Amino acid sequence: MSKRKLKESTLSVGDCVSKAQTILRERYCHQKLPEKPFGVESQYKHLLELLRRTAVHGESNSVLIVGPRGAGKTMLLKCVLRELLEVKQVKENVLLVHLNGLLQTDDRVALKDITRQLHLENVVGDKVFGSFAENLAFLLEALKKGDRSSSRPVLFTLDEFDLFAQHKNQTLLYNLLDISQSAQTPVAVVGLTCRLYKEIFAQQLSLPEDFPDKSFAEEWNENIQSLCEDKTVEDVLKKYFHSSKDIRSLHMLLILTLSRVTVSNPAIRAADLLETSRLCTADSKANILHGLSILELCLIIAMKHLSDIYDGEPFNFQMVHNEFKKFIQRKAHSILNFEKPVVIKAFEHLQQLELIKPMDGPSVKNQREYQLVKLMVDNSQIMDALQKYPQCPTDVKQWAASAFG
Repeated sequence: MSKRKLKESTLSVGDCVSKAQTILRERYCHQKLPEKPFGVESQYKHLLELLRRTAVHGESNSVLIVGPRGAGKTMLLKCVLRELLEVKQVKENVLLVHLNGLLQTDDRVALKDITRQLHLENVVGDKVFGSFAENLAFLLEALKKGDRSSSRPVLFTLDEFDLFAQHKNQTLLYNLLDISQSAQTPVAVVGLTCRLYKEIFAQQLSLPEDFPDKSFAEEWNENIQSLCEDKTVEDVLKKYFHSSKDIRSLHMLLILTLSRVTVSNPAIRAADLLETSRLCTADSKANILHGLSILELCLIIAMKHLSDIYDGEPFNFQMVHNEFKKFIQRKAHSILNFEKPVVIKAFEHLQQLELIKPMDGPSVKNQREYQLVKLMVDNSQIMDALQKYPQCPTDVKQWAASAFG
């Protein structure tokens, strides 16, 4: 901070730094809902209007919110519900049912939880129903008001929506979506299933307008805007974006960077962010990669090629093996010409090390060659391992470089 600005300050530098760190750490750790969602204003407006039409006008709707884990899907929905429930008519009349595919693992469990959340255990009692649809219809019928002419609106939120789609016959989804298309019962079904990185970085590090020292906050925020234009900072954020689009990982980076701010260094520098990034990325996976065999590294390169070809979609061993064979046949590599059982063992070892992750649940039984998996390491970790590998064939490095474009 400049001396001119410090003379205008109403607090000491130490107090300002302490106050700034307290505000920003609370923002990252306590996960309070923002006043308005950042970067998804149009989606917020659309979702609010859609749910308002159900809650106020009795119009049934369904919507699916899609985005990577940590992108803000749940935050968006919570902000909409918070504003919606500020309307007295909505708060007194609307019923909310929250389901999660990780908890309600089959339709029977889901229906039982719907009954509990709607407080209809006594209504159901010992009644026996012939089907799931009859049971659900009875529950919604029981929600009708005293005059039996109209139903109370129900908002269903289905987190981990894709897991409900894996239920046998998809009975829950079929019936909820069928009801949402009818005029009999006002129902909204909101599914959530798994950017703006530089803007989020600036927003998350900026001090609020009501900060007790206006001068400190002004210069702090100017410094944050300058950081956004810094090439070093941009490179760090790009790396984080490509390795993980989870906002929680960005918060961890910012918390550690914030700890480097002191009275003698009362502003975040690009060097602070770079050093913190190095600490965060010096993870166990990078160390594991350095201990792999050349065959295992080649399989990882093959997986990287497949990830690019299929735009991040999962793949199986057979696809990896075919990609690996294409490389060794093209280069006539006798030292890499392993028998298939050996390659399978190397592939399984990568899975044991958690460098690749199975996409199917534990109950899904597939031949091991066809089980879908996903690569769990990023480009920089792979290239670093290849550079440090003793006597790594040049064409293997070139093959890897072609995968990273």
